[in-house]
Amino acid sequence: MNIKAYILFKVNSGAEKEVCKKIVEFDEVLTADITYGEYDVITKVSVPDLKALETFTTDKIRKIPSILLTSTMIIAREYKGKNARPKK
Repeated sequence: MNIKAYILFKVNSGAEKEVCKKIVEFDEVLTADITYGEYDVITKVSVPDLKALETFTTDKIRKIPSILLTSTMIIAREYKGKNARPKK
């Protein structure tokens, strides 16, 4: 069973685009978005298990120099909006 999670990032000022371009190169990343507010970037990731999430976060994400802080939120349950549901 795959685990999905959101990883929120605080990055160096002005490094948002650079960080997103690097992050989306990883196979685990489904999306990467620049945001306004407390965090600068948010990504949605999919990994096989918790060990893979730990390895991805520590060995890949935290080695990107412009990333100052991460916060990981594991998705417990997903609900899709009307536009994301298959058409009948």
